[in-house]
Amino acid sequence: MSIPTLTPSLLHAAPELPTLILGPSLGTGSLALWGPAVPYLKDNFQLVAWDLPGHGESAPSTEEFSMAELAAGVINMIQALETDQVIAAAAPLFYAGVSIGGAIALQLANDFPGAFAGLSVICSAAKIGTPEGWKDRAELVAKAGTPVVVAGSAERWFAPGFIEANPVISTDLLHNLQDADRFAYAHACGALAGFDLRESLATMSDPILAIAGAHDSVCPPADAQFIAQHTQNGQAATVDTAAHLAPAEDPAATAALLNDFFASITTEKTA
Repeated sequence: MSIPTLTPSLLHAAPELPTLILGPSLGTGSLALWGPAVPYLKDNFQLVAWDLPGHGESAPSTEEFSMAELAAGVINMIQALETDQVIAAAAPLFYAGVSIGGAIALQLANDFPGAFAGLSVICSAAKIGTPEGWKDRAELVAKAGTPVVVAGSAERWFAPGFIEANPVISTDLLHNLQDADRFAYAHACGALAGFDLRESLATMSDPILAIAGAHDSVCPPADAQFIAQHTQNGQAATVDTAAHLAPAEDPAATAALLNDFFASITTEKTA
């Protein structure tokens, strides 16, 4: 087990603004997932996205990693960006992630309390699926490659009618999945197999917004409500038009929720 090295992508450079770190879902690259939301977020934040090992810009992992190690990799990436003065060390820092990237929001709140002024858990949960299911998928993809899960992912990722109405966005995301390194994808499945922070939510004091997609069969709105009810400073919201990839499916609605939530935190601190 080891802390993976994650490669950031600067989606919008604005060092004078607070920085929002954007986390990926399993099988997607950060640009395809978060690119549609950039126009709706860039007036309020500098935007830095990270990719899972073997996805997008990040090199494949060579050994297994846990969710705690993945969260530590995010912190290491941020510290390197502060050293390089891409992120101002004293500036407010926010985080929003989707699916496994949303689960990492909870891992960050658990392992690094206070590192972020606020976090958002999008289309995710304190426990996703079952350990057996993730282990089975890891074995399947390691043997046969990521194309074997494309059809199933297409059904789970998008709300009804989205693929037909948005062929470019959906195709880009499904190509991300096809292009992902099979072994790194399997490592991420292994990390999710061991992930369960349901009993730890009560100790989390950071402001947390859990956003669900109304059509999400993987992490339904009840999962977001559970996070809001069991964390000390949690809220929940639903994007009516989305399934499992809200920032790509309805970037305007998702960004509006993030902008309002993070602005409310900033206002509270200055009041």
